[in-house]
Amino acid sequence: MHDSIIRHVQENFAITSRSLTYGDGTTGSQRLKQAMAKFITSQFKSRTRVEMSHITITNGCSASIEHLAWALSNPGEGILLGRPYFRGFLSSMTLRTGVKVVPVSFGETDPFVSEAVNCYEIALLSSRDAGVRISAIMLCNPHNPTGRCYSRDLLLKLMRLCEKYQIHLISDELYALSVWENSFDTTPAPNPFESCLSLETRDIINPSRLHIIWGMSKDFSANGLRIGAIISQSNSTLHQALVPVALFSSSSSAADHITANILEDDLWLEDYVQENSRLLSQHYTFVVNWARSNGIEYYAGANAAFFIILNLGKVFQARHTEMTALDAERTINTLLLKEKVFLVAGEDFGSEKPGWFRITFSYPKDWITEGLQRILNVIQTRDPI
Repeated sequence: MHDSIIRHVQENFAITSRSLTYGDGTTGSQRLKQAMAKFITSQFKSRTRVEMSHITITNGCSASIEHLAWALSNPGEGILLGRPYFRGFLSSMTLRTGVKVVPVSFGETDPFVSEAVNCYEIALLSSRDAGVRISAIMLCNPHNPTGRCYSRDLLLKLMRLCEKYQIHLISDELYALSVWENSFDTTPAPNPFESCLSLETRDIINPSRLHIIWGMSKDFSANGLRIGAIISQSNSTLHQALVPVALFSSSSSAADHITANILEDDLWLEDYVQENSRLLSQHYTFVVNWARSNGIEYYAGANAAFFIILNLGKVFQARHTEMTALDAERTINTLLLKEKVFLVAGEDFGSEKPGWFRITFSYPKDWITEGLQRILNVIQTRDPI
């Protein structure tokens, strides 16, 4: 989608001298906050209208994540994070805050349905028994790396869990607009994406405990713009606490201007989202057909984002029975890098079972075709040395 974004930026840039200044301060311009408030209310189907005062702008979502970890936790406290996970969460939440990530394992339980709430509570209680108080649950919905969405029942049960233990719920909804049709998978069937903002949460969770993250990096193919946002509708104290530290995470006034141009253009947005969704569905179908035709297991049920995780280790191990599953994963990773193919290995995204790899499929078809062939060459080799 880069061509579409580039055209819009070039046709509408037209900066004024204001874009060469600090603008309205370190937490985003009033214009951008107003545009984003309208955009989030509409696109996320927010039950309560998002206001400018509900938003803090940061230079990318990593800064938003770090700010929330810092503001909601004391050093030494923990944040629950379900496996598998986006590995960037680990550094964003822990490096400078003194906060600990407490991974949640699910075993044979589907992490995206209501029964998974029990796994979160077990992890919370085990952490507390070990002397680490849990301050929050971190979600990625739609999910990186699986491309799945959380069921409404699970989201509501997690909110009840947070209220029970007086902790916060952070929902990273960075792929909210990158939702597409999956015509393949029925078990598990894909869950529709529902933002936490769209749910009826009255008498379920104190609204001051609910925080959403969104930005331009994924839905608009623009991680270089460095625009992220914390949307918290009932916690003015949080936003006030972020003002002084936002000096270290303020976005560029030019990026602020570009983003406001995009979010204010309703007609262009509608066409963009539809085309992005169509292409993502098409590319997912292409990779799933390739996986099926080559006997490669994939993690089913995706309908959002631009990832698919594949069990490359199983195919490789069938030819190298002397290897453990973890050794096979590490060997595949080494061989792929020699072929100039970079995938994220399961060891790096908290996979509970070794051998799984994340593929990003939102590239031009010729890139994908070449990359898949190199992957196939690696996992089918009988001489891994």
